[in-house]
Amino acid sequence: MPELPDIEIYLESLEPRILGRRLERVRIAGPSLLRSVEPPVAEAEGRRVESLRRIGKRIAIALDGELFLVIHLMIAGRLRWRARGAALARRGGLAAFDFENGTLQLVEAGTRRRATLHVVRGEDALAAHDPGGLEVLGSDLATFGARINAENHTLKRTLTDPRILSGIGNAYSDEILHRARLSPVRQTRKLSPDEVERLWTATRETLVAWTERLRRATGDAFPEKVTAFRAGMAVHGRFGKPCPDCGAPVQRIVHAENETNYCAACQTGGRLLADRALSRLLHEDWPRTLEELEARRSARG
Repeated sequence: MPELPDIEIYLESLEPRILGRRLERVRIAGPSLLRSVEPPVAEAEGRRVESLRRIGKRIAIALDGELFLVIHLMIAGRLRWRARGAALARRGGLAAFDFENGTLQLVEAGTRRRATLHVVRGEDALAAHDPGGLEVLGSDLATFGARINAENHTLKRTLTDPRILSGIGNAYSDEILHRARLSPVRQTRKLSPDEVERLWTATRETLVAWTERLRRATGDAFPEKVTAFRAGMAVHGRFGKPCPDCGAPVQRIVHAENETNYCAACQTGGRLLADRALSRLLHEDWPRTLEELEARRSARG
């Protein structure tokens, strides 16, 4: 799922292309994409783009007359910039927004259609699409600490809950926790003041560093390779590979469609976190430490 750094780069790339431009036509190909009825999407046609905003992980295109197009890319949705009037791909093409100088296309990989488009009128209607998470880059330490301690959850859930913190998902939460040297299953209310500050600092540094990194990689082009798995990430998507800081193999916890990656040596004091599926299978044979894991591997070898 595109997260804060990815969405920011999308917005920066869209601004010189569509800001002040007139939206000539909207073509909807994905029957499940449009999730609103009033106002009709046809009302957006002929209006000029006044501003672009990020609302959590959503992109809001503000048109004159206080009309907004709210796009949520979900997991596999992506944006493409193409020549004016370019045809949508037969597979995965969901919508096209035709401007006088080009066409913004919304596509989605895979067979499950989760991306959404809402057309809303007025600031109040737009605000209804904001889950309410704190914008960490604009917060101070005290506000951040109060927000994450309002409820007691694991750090992984806290970072990825859009009602608590804004714009962070599975990928960057792994990177944040690795930078902060904190376990993904640590409870928020068990953090010391020093650990809260480490988490706040790591969150800000990770989001800023990756936004800058993606900005440099994109340049003046339109981002075509938006992915949750980036070269240079410390732990996310790197199960079994060496941690760049200590060399220990990156571990994982698999739950449903999500995978949490972490370094046991850097984040959990060498303790392996039980993967739900494997721990059910192995029961008492589940290795508790990196040393036990390596000993079993050596015995098998």
